[in-house]
Amino acid sequence: MGRLKAALRRTAPWAARNADGAIALALAFVVGVLGIMPPEIFGSEGDKIQTQLVNSSSLVIMALVATALLRDRARQAPVERTITSGALAELPIRLARLEEIETLAHSTRHALDALQLVRVLGSRQEIAQCHAEARRDTTRWLFKGGTGTYLRAVTLPQCVAAARRDKRHLTVRVEVIDPSDLEVCETYAHYRRSLSDTPDGTGETWTTDRVRKESYATVLAAFWHRQRYGLLDVGVGLSATMTTFRWDLSSSRLIMTVEDPNKAMTALADTFYYENCDTELRLSFEQARRVPLEMYRKVPLSDEPTTEEVQELFERVGLPLPKSYNGHDVVDIARKALRAVDPYA
Repeated sequence: MGRLKAALRRTAPWAARNADGAIALALAFVVGVLGIMPPEIFGSEGDKIQTQLVNSSSLVIMALVATALLRDRARQAPVERTITSGALAELPIRLARLEEIETLAHSTRHALDALQLVRVLGSRQEIAQCHAEARRDTTRWLFKGGTGTYLRAVTLPQCVAAARRDKRHLTVRVEVIDPSDLEVCETYAHYRRSLSDTPDGTGETWTTDRVRKESYATVLAAFWHRQRYGLLDVGVGLSATMTTFRWDLSSSRLIMTVEDPNKAMTALADTFYYENCDTELRLSFEQARRVPLEMYRKVPLSDEPTTEEVQELFERVGLPLPKSYNGHDVVDIARKALRAVDPYA
């Protein structure tokens, strides 16, 4: 008996909160019991009385269920109204704010990139990756350095190949040491030997003769590529002074390398440092001795230039080879021009 009272005390609050449901549940139980009882219990007209009781109880149950549904809907209406007028109504505003935050983050990152004038590269792999990114889809390339070995081995062939594949214009400006100026060639060779007297990545040591041949080879490579790709606008300037830096500037970034193959600097386009280096390279090129590349049609070069073709080319452009050069020297220049060894590979 005590357990029954405890159970009633526990269920009483629930029944009070859900009276209609509780009554419907009780009536459903009663109807179920009435439905399975024998008709004889209700007297001579037991079937009729039983049917009326069941039907009446069913209508009452349906009314209670309907009442419960209406009550629940009335309770949910304020909640739905709050959600609709609150969070959902503010959703477009919040989405607009999120878009503003994303735009602000993008602008902030761009500003930080602009403020970071120069980023230091500290490995061969990182420098090679930076060069690859600079070559990707570029429409121009400015170079200033010693003799342009890496330019001939990697940069110029790959940039021309990419431009030909996309059928787009490519502008290249190259400034290297004047091979006819013995003094600057000797100065450059002495500088390179003072850093290391062992062979570099190409397997050769630096001598005055090598400096001259490397510069001649850059001029020859420019003519050879110009003759084979009509959308290539290439210019070569010869400098009477040497530089300890090598500048490579594309549409997307500037790369400045030194003799240490594991050290370099880079700056993205549209930054202060990039724009000023762009101006510096343009002015320096204008002051250099210009090679008449417009004569590329007058001295055709074979796919494998012959000794006579190479000699005639340099004679016609006002940059004759030294009289001491023999056929072996001319072949060496042609090899360096078209099959240069990557010094950083």
